Amino acid sequence: MIRKRTTTDKSSNRHQRSTLWRQCTNFRTLKQIHGHMIIKGFNSNLSALRELIYASVLVIPSAINYAHQLFGLITQPDLFIWNTMLRGSAQSPNPSMAISYYTELEKQSIRPDRYTFPFVLKACTKLSWVNFGFVIHGKIVKHGFESNKFARNTLIYFHANCGDLSIASALFDGSLERDVVAWSALTAGYARRGELGAARKLFDEMPEKDLVSWNVMITGYVKRGEMENARELFNEVPERDVVTWNAMISGYVLSGLHEQALGMYEEMRKLGEQPDEVTMLSLLSACVDSGALDVGEKIHRSILEMGEGDLSVVIGNALIDMYSKCGSIEKSLEVFRGMREKETTTWNSIIGGLAFHGHSEESISLFKEMRRLKIRPNEITFVGVFVACSHAGKVDEGRGYFKLMRDEYNIEPNIRHYGCMVDLLGRAGLLNEAFEFVNTMEVEPNAIVWRTLLGACKIHGNVELGRLANEQLLRMRRDHSGDYVLLSNIFASHGEWDGAERVRKLMDDSGVRKEPGCSLIEADNKALMHFLFDSKPKTISRKGERPFANSIEIGNDLPRYINVEKGQQKTTRSTQVTKQLL
Repeated sequence: MIRKRTTTDKSSNRHQRSTLWRQCTNFRTLKQIHGHMIIKGFNSNLSALRELIYASVLVIPSAINYAHQLFGLITQPDLFIWNTMLRGSAQSPNPSMAISYYTELEKQSIRPDRYTFPFVLKACTKLSWVNFGFVIHGKIVKHGFESNKFARNTLIYFHANCGDLSIASALFDGSLERDVVAWSALTAGYARRGELGAARKLFDEMPEKDLVSWNVMITGYVKRGEMENARELFNEVPERDVVTWNAMISGYVLSGLHEQALGMYEEMRKLGEQPDEVTMLSLLSACVDSGALDVGEKIHRSILEMGEGDLSVVIGNALIDMYSKCGSIEKSLEVFRGMREKETTTWNSIIGGLAFHGHSEESISLFKEMRRLKIRPNEITFVGVFVACSHAGKVDEGRGYFKLMRDEYNIEPNIRHYGCMVDLLGRAGLLNEAFEFVNTMEVEPNAIVWRTLLGACKIHGNVELGRLANEQLLRMRRDHSGDYVLLSNIFASHGEWDGAERVRKLMDDSGVRKEPGCSLIEADNKALMHFLFDSKPKTISRKGERPFANSIEIGNDLPRYINVEKGQQKTTRSTQVTKQLL
């Protein structure tokens, strides 16, 4: 006997589902609730499916693909479900799905409401689909929604970001009611297009400023490199979030002010603000630029402390890159081996890092492992492989991989691949083959390719080919001192002093000066000494507190204090040297 459901039963079921949704905090829980619905017989209940799709799209954004599957099970979705799918798709990494849903909605002649078009417009903004955005603008006017605050604000946002800024301004001026969303949208539009004067004027006129508007202005100044103005606004923000801190930290990194970036991170932690992945990526970039390995290790420890599981691919890649470029390839390998999820970019980072550090066998071995695992390499992968072959003198293997790249993976070689092959042949002393290779390249050789060949000619003492390579370089540009020095050294190494003198005279006549060499060492765990090898020692003044806290030009005898080892820089008699410099 089947008992007929009463109103009380329906109310009880709705309350039960509502309680379940409050417990829905992750994808696993979502699927468990869906299973509970199936057991209780709610799987065909439209109201229950609406709630399930809403949770899949908005409560747990990572479950958007699950929402797509659920949507396909509904024979006649109502407008609420359509709008929910539009909204979730517009916010997802694949906003073009929102356009697809809207197109299907139109085909089925379902009348949109005031919420439908704003979601489509947001997708157009993310995709920079200006023409389709103008079509949606026309639809909004046609359906009489232009005066709706939600639709109007989204129109301002669209035109301010990728449409017509004058239209955005006209919509703003014509609004009877301007809320903080409208003010922020137009301000952001001016700021993103570099019109900071207009953006600041609007910002100062805002009757009420929300955190978004503060962040927009700070980010605008950061992108222009106006860090003093950005810091001034940062100090005035009533309540900051991680976006505010990230804007300042990334700004300092992009401006080369690495000490300030790291200092701001310390300030952030002291105030109890939790950093996110973006924060850590900026800080790791600062460590790479400044060569601060110790600081990078501290950042790594902080990442592990704040993480709840495995490293993300993005963070893992950044750590591999940081350790590699700061001279600790062993730590790079440790991070790589510890990553559960790896992408092609991850393999590229470690293969390239090993290759540039001279660990050619390990680099090539990882490439072979990558192929065994059926992970498709890309053009960057092969740059690392060619560098590894070049450093190990594996000419035949390098030729084989060059052929493999084209034949098996359909990757057409670019200028970097050609440059690596010239280096491979040049290091092996196959200078005539290298010269022929350059002359038969399918792309126009650039200065780096010819300079690579010139360097090989110096190493192997081929004066004639060196002269030919230098002629090509001088046709491209005559102001690169290294080209003159290389050719002069080739002549000098063979006792052709007249030739060396002619090159030096040509260099002087062209007004080209030899650039001083430089080296970096770390001191006191944070300050970096910047040595410029010149004949006249003098202190270099610095502006904006660059990370090179003690920048000094010193005499040519400094190299005896520095012992460069494989992949890492080590100082001998460092205490005495530091005392002499301070």
